[in-house]
Amino acid sequence: MNRMSMMEQVHLAGEDEDDMYSGFNDYNATLDTDDLQHDETFQKAVLRTSHGRRPPPTGAKTGMPGAPGARLGTMAKGRVGMPSSLGRLTTAAGGGQDAMARPMTAVRAAGYTSAGNRGAGFDPMNQGNKGPAPPLEPKPEDSPEEKIRQLEKKVNELIEESCFANSRGEFNVALEKAKEAGRKERVLVRQREQQSMGDQINLDLTYSVLFNLANQYSANEMYNEALNTYQVIVKNKMFSNAGRLKVNMGNIYFKQKNYPKAIKFYRMALDQVPNSHKEMRTKIMQNVGIVFTKMGQYNDAITSFEHIMSEAPSFKTGFNLILCYFALGDREKIKRAFLKLLTVDLKIDDEDKYLPHGEDKQYNLVLEMIKNDSLRQTERQRKYEAENCIKTAAKIISPAIESTFSSGYDWCIEQVKNSQYIDLAHDLEIDKAIMFLKQKDFNQAIETLKSFEKKDSKVASTAATNLSFLYFLENDMAQADKYAEVAMSADRYNPSALVNKGNVLYSKGDYEKAREFYKEALQNDSSCVEGLYNLGLSNKKIGRLEDALDCFYKLHAILRNSPQVIYQIADMYPL
Repeated sequence: MNRMSMMEQVHLAGEDEDDMYSGFNDYNATLDTDDLQHDETFQKAVLRTSHGRRPPPTGAKTGMPGAPGARLGTMAKGRVGMPSSLGRLTTAAGGGQDAMARPMTAVRAAGYTSAGNRGAGFDPMNQGNKGPAPPLEPKPEDSPEEKIRQLEKKVNELIEESCFANSRGEFNVALEKAKEAGRKERVLVRQREQQSMGDQINLDLTYSVLFNLANQYSANEMYNEALNTYQVIVKNKMFSNAGRLKVNMGNIYFKQKNYPKAIKFYRMALDQVPNSHKEMRTKIMQNVGIVFTKMGQYNDAITSFEHIMSEAPSFKTGFNLILCYFALGDREKIKRAFLKLLTVDLKIDDEDKYLPHGEDKQYNLVLEMIKNDSLRQTERQRKYEAENCIKTAAKIISPAIESTFSSGYDWCIEQVKNSQYIDLAHDLEIDKAIMFLKQKDFNQAIETLKSFEKKDSKVASTAATNLSFLYFLENDMAQADKYAEVAMSADRYNPSALVNKGNVLYSKGDYEKAREFYKEALQNDSSCVEGLYNLGLSNKKIGRLEDALDCFYKLHAILRNSPQVIYQIADMYPL
């Protein structure tokens, strides 16, 4: 018997009686929850609520529809459909409002929308719409932030202009630009403070302005102003590594010949530079050694130079060390320092890389491009400085290390032959002959030069040129002509050899032939003043007065105060 028939019987039995329990079992269909899971209208209403979009409880068996082994979300008795972990709401019947899968996250994904354009990429500029992206709203030009930005840009431009002017040698212009940058930077700081933007002050810009200003003061020899500006930087604790600028202050004191203060500031700068910056520490120590040398404190200077030669040897430092030992008269230490100088590495690759490679046209074309580039010029300059240091050191120490100049020089030459600078040995022997000439020892000079006759072409040409000159001075024209020919055969482009040959012909009265050799010498070296002067004399002898005057005027432009040239110009006008 169902519920309705039972209730009807009860009602019929007591309809005429005033039953105290009447109405207790009255039935209201809206309160019946047992069959709600089968109520389609109710289920659709639930789907639209937040309850229907809740994630399933932990441990619920869920799956992706259509995947192997997956099944639709289940629900307990009295519960409505549960959402799947990989999809939207699923019901016991396997259907949902939107079964498109999406990852479930705790926070709504950037650019994600719950409906429409599934799988579309992130579109922050809203380019998916038909119309163009909305333009960015420009900042008003009169806003305080924009004014500050433009002023900061102007300060940077003034600093650059100041540096460029300094590089061109326009020191006054550079200083004015630096001062203007300083004024505008102070205005910039005040504006930031007025806008309550003090925490945004650009310390790097302030440092750049002050540092550039101090440099320009120094370039204009306004040393007191430069020192005051450097002090402002150094005393400001907000500038990191500012203590290194004491090197610059030491340089200024050195220019002022205030050597004690220069030493003080160099040492303070040395304390600020960490040991890892070896190159900078080496340069500062070299400055310290030079100042001690200026003060005559050679032992202190030697301490600095020896430390540098043990850490990062260089030719300049080695040469300064030799000079200090020479000043103290320590013969053995002079020799030791000279040997140390010969071990310094130039750090230049083999010269053979600049030689052409036969028929390799591509290599030779590249070689043509790099044979005189900036790197090649730097290598030449370093090589020249090294050779000059070695030659000068040999000339200085030769009388001090042995009983005679000749034996001391021979010792230096022998050491150079055993070093990596063996090519310098021949040049040193030529220098030895020239030193004999300066000492008026012509016989020793001639003997030294004659030993080069069988050497390689360049050395033989140099030696033969000097021999021809010596014999010409002794009026031995036969020997002078002989060695002039030897020099030209060894090196036809040697301007000095050509001049010597022309001199021999000139002395014999053959002015036309002499003139040809002088012209050839000038073609090989336009700065050969001897050839230009002698060409003028030759033109004067054969009556080519205009050509002679032109030669002497050219020479006068090179040698402004030469009495001989001025006399020849004056002597030409009466003629």
